[in-house]
Amino acid sequence: MKLDIFNHIFPKAYYDRMLKVAPNGKDMHKRVRDIPCIVDLDERFRIMDRFDDYAQVICLGSPPIEVFGPPPVSTDMAKLANDGLAELVRKHPERFPAFIASLPMNDPEGLLREARRAIIDLGAVGVQVFTNVLGRPLTAPETLPLFDLMAELDRPIWLHPARGADFADYKGEKKSHYEIWWTFGWPYETSAAMAHIVFAGLFDRHPNLKVITHHMGGMIPYFEGRVGPGWDQLGTRTSDEDYTLLLKQLKKRPLDYFHNFYADTALFGAREATVCGLKFFGAEHTLFSSDSPFDPEKGAAFIRLTIEIIDSLDITPTERAAIYEGNARQLLKLGETAVA
Repeated sequence: MKLDIFNHIFPKAYYDRMLKVAPNGKDMHKRVRDIPCIVDLDERFRIMDRFDDYAQVICLGSPPIEVFGPPPVSTDMAKLANDGLAELVRKHPERFPAFIASLPMNDPEGLLREARRAIIDLGAVGVQVFTNVLGRPLTAPETLPLFDLMAELDRPIWLHPARGADFADYKGEKKSHYEIWWTFGWPYETSAAMAHIVFAGLFDRHPNLKVITHHMGGMIPYFEGRVGPGWDQLGTRTSDEDYTLLLKQLKKRPLDYFHNFYADTALFGAREATVCGLKFFGAEHTLFSSDSPFDPEKGAAFIRLTIEIIDSLDITPTERAAIYEGNARQLLKLGETAVA
């Protein structure tokens, strides 16, 4: 089976509530409203039927729930979303064998309650978080306990980038132009969030912490030299803080921690980037994902292109099977790999 582990969908009740809360949403909110199969199941299934032995692990699409308002708005929307995703899995287990929970990240106590409820009561295989919480890092004190909880539950965190046009490319501008905020901003967001996780010492505190990074770990594989020898010299470029003390506190080189992350193959048809990422993370930490339905065909193209790339890679059949299904089943606790 080809188990696509990072796909976006809106349960109908959540979608309707989202449109009421933010009827004129911009940027990614505008984008997701233009894709029929993100809410229309008949269209979704017509697309999925083009691919043999194929299923999707589902989660919400952008924007993050916390942008819709403070608690209880965000908390109620998270519950509505997770109830809807759980229902989709119950009704269509062959299509959607599992779902990833969403959390109200602007509600420090509520997000922990909802994570437990979604995983323990509803059967979610993990949680999706975005790379910042209304402009604050995931490792801020109010959201840091989520990592402790996920380590306790032994469930993965899916890390999705988030940035809008209001994040300017230059200090002297008020907005980002040409959708640079998405094209380059999102890989940077992912990389920055990964760095905060590393330097917060979370892998030392929780050696078995599991974080799945979208889009093959953002910039990290390509910038291995900067992450490696570059960060081995952490502190040499900083005048107002002594980061050399942080290096001494970490048990490993910064680079070594980045290999702890998992990465998905959602690279929009970029074969060489896939090869680069696979070399960095290894087949045992790489999972098949298409990021459906955000492609020019509104659902099918990225699935098709990603499968073509994985099938063309110079890897062993065992490694290919692990990427397509085996790693996901182990990580998500979905049982034994299906026999071909």
